[in-house]
Amino acid sequence: MHIRVLGAAAGGGFPQWNCGCSNCLRLRQGRFNGKARTQTQLAVSADDKTWFLLNASPDLRSQIESYPPLHPRAESFRDSPIAGAVLTSAEVDAALGLLLLRESQPFSIYATRAVRDILECDNSLFQVLQRQPDQVKWQCLVPGVRFPLNESGIDCLSMTSGESFPGFVSPTRRNSFEAAEAVIGIVLEHNGRRVAVVPGASHVTADWLACFETCDAIFFDGTFWSEDELIRLVISSKAARDMGHQPVPATLAALSSVPARKIFIHINNTNPMLDEDSEQFRTARAAGWEIAWDGMDVVV
Repeated sequence: MHIRVLGAAAGGGFPQWNCGCSNCLRLRQGRFNGKARTQTQLAVSADDKTWFLLNASPDLRSQIESYPPLHPRAESFRDSPIAGAVLTSAEVDAALGLLLLRESQPFSIYATRAVRDILECDNSLFQVLQRQPDQVKWQCLVPGVRFPLNESGIDCLSMTSGESFPGFVSPTRRNSFEAAEAVIGIVLEHNGRRVAVVPGASHVTADWLACFETCDAIFFDGTFWSEDELIRLVISSKAARDMGHQPVPATLAALSSVPARKIFIHINNTNPMLDEDSEQFRTARAAGWEIAWDGMDVVV
């Protein structure tokens, strides 16, 4: 399998358009030892010909243009190698990019029933994906149940990684859904190789840990370094876990014995480990972790 990191940052990207934190300020001023990043987006392929997106970033259009294998094929006027997208949640930074794929290109969207209802039933804007007959084919995911990505040869297993629906979903609507369908992680399997992708997780369960022990590579939630990161910066009153994200040091401890290649993804602009001169960056690297960057390739 070939996994291309098209974007590695959390919602808002890095630097974030309205953020003047130390990381964003120093990056804009050219005083930062680190890379700018667009919002998290992965693409996966078993043959480098047909590709599937993992989520649909708001930066998707520029991310597609940045990677020639995702450009339209020459065989016909409109023929994209992108065959579908797997959604891990209904959050804006995970699903907004679907609207950029509205130009009558047939493709599949894999999502839990709750995520589909939030997007397709509750938000009329997403009806632009149904302007043509059979324009988009929705595939319902059930946590814990395996499913194939069309005929790509890649099998997937979806597992619950969080129970919080986006803030824009009303309490009444939230209560009508299964909490286990709110946020999922994906395990990709092909020719005996396994890659886990978990961009959002408030903790590591025993089941997840057992799964990670069998993986060749893991992309895991690296959103915040500390539990009170946004509170200290007076950006939010919520702690990291309240927002569905386990702080990086807790992840370093929980996955210390896992032998897989380990990569942090979905990194918030405030996270100090983005600075390659920082103690946090050195701590993560010393623990055997990589910090994903736009343009990174992982082949297993």
